[in-house]
Amino acid sequence: MLQLSDILEARDRVWETSRHTPLAHSYTYSKMTDADVYLKLENFQRTGAFKIRGATNRIATLSAAEKDAGVVTASAGNHAQGVALAASRTGVDATIVMPEDAPISKVNATQSYGGDVVLSGADYDEAAERAHEIEREEGRTYVHAFDDPYVMAGQGTLGLEILEDCPDVETVIVPIGGGGLISGIAVAIKEKRPDVRVIGVQAEGAASAAAALEKGELVTLDGVDTVADGIATRSIGTQTFEVISEYVDEVVTVPDSEIAMAVVYLLERSKTLVEGAGAVGLAALLFEHFEFEPDETIVPLISGGNIDLNTLTTVIVRGLVETGRYLKIRTVLEDRPGALEDLLAVLSGYRANIYAIQHDRTSRDIGMSDTEVEIDLETRGPDHVAELIDAIEDAGYPVEVLV
Repeated sequence: MLQLSDILEARDRVWETSRHTPLAHSYTYSKMTDADVYLKLENFQRTGAFKIRGATNRIATLSAAEKDAGVVTASAGNHAQGVALAASRTGVDATIVMPEDAPISKVNATQSYGGDVVLSGADYDEAAERAHEIEREEGRTYVHAFDDPYVMAGQGTLGLEILEDCPDVETVIVPIGGGGLISGIAVAIKEKRPDVRVIGVQAEGAASAAAALEKGELVTLDGVDTVADGIATRSIGTQTFEVISEYVDEVVTVPDSEIAMAVVYLLERSKTLVEGAGAVGLAALLFEHFEFEPDETIVPLISGGNIDLNTLTTVIVRGLVETGRYLKIRTVLEDRPGALEDLLAVLSGYRANIYAIQHDRTSRDIGMSDTEVEIDLETRGPDHVAELIDAIEDAGYPVEVLV
C-alpha cells in the first residue's frame, strides 16, 4: 500500500514542474457555514488542475526503454493535460485517448501541451479500453489516471502542502473520481496528523466510491451522469479502494444542482473559475453533507478549473435557477392588443427583469383566440420567485415553471 515515504520522494520529483498553489482564507464561506474555511486553490496549478503532480511523478520513474517507447493514457481531460505536459517536458511521446464528447477546451489544451489525442468511447471507461489496446499494439507504458502508486504519491504532495500552509487544519474535503487524489492526500495527512479528518465527495451521478464502501467491495456503475465530468468514472481503482477504506473518514455525495450553485458562488463571491469536479468539496460543506463544529478549521480542495465554456453557461444558468435568480415561465394570454402589456405590468410591479419573451399562437394546447408566452426573468431569490408566481396567478394567468 502507498506509504508516506513514497509521497515525500514524489515531492522531490515534481516540485520543478508543479506549483505550490495558494491556500486562501474565505470570510464568505466561513460566515455562511460558521466554520473557519480555507480554500486550497489547485485550480491555479499548471494545466489548471492537480493531475500534473501524479503524471510528473509517474513519468519520472520510467526506465530509459519505457521513455523511448512512449506512454499512453485515457482521461476525461485533466489527466490528459498533465500527462501531455509532463511527457513533453521530458521528451517522451504521449498518446492520449479521450471520450468522444470530451470538452473541446480540454482536447485543445491537451494537444497544445504536446499530446497526440485520440477520441474514442462514450466515457472515461470506454476511452481506457481503447488506450489499453494502443498499449498492447505499440508497446507503450500505460499511465493510469488514478490506480497507480506513483500517480497517487504525486497527488499526495497536495496533502503535504495543506499541512504546511494550514497547520491548524481539522478537516480536509477532497473530490473523488477514481480515487487517486484522495488516496495520496489521505495517506500524507493521516500519517502525519491522524487527528485530521479526510472527507471524500462524489457527484450523485458518479458515486462508485460511496457504493463500494457501503458494499465492502468494488462496484462498477452501469453509467455516469454528472456535470462534474472530471470525476465521472464508473469505478474507483483496486488500489485506491484499499487506501480509501483504511484512511478516509467519510465519503458523501452531492447533487448536480448543489455543484452548480457552488460553481456560481465561487465565480461571484470568490472571483474564481472552477469546474464542476473542483466545486464538489465546497458544495458538500455549504449544504452540510457532513457534520462539523462551529469554528472548525476546514479546507475544501478546489481541485481544478478547466471548465468548458459551453458547460459553464449551462452550469451558471442552473446555479442561478437553484438560487432563485433566474426563472422561466410559460403562460397563456388573450390574443388581443394590450394583453401582453397587462402581464408586463404585473411583472414590473414586482421588479422582475425580463431577459426574453417568445410568443406562440400555433400551439394545439391553447384556444384559437389565445397566445402562449414564454418569459425568461431575472429574479432576486426564492422568496421573490414565490411572490412573483403568486402575483401572476392572482392576476388570472396560468403559470407553468419551465426552469
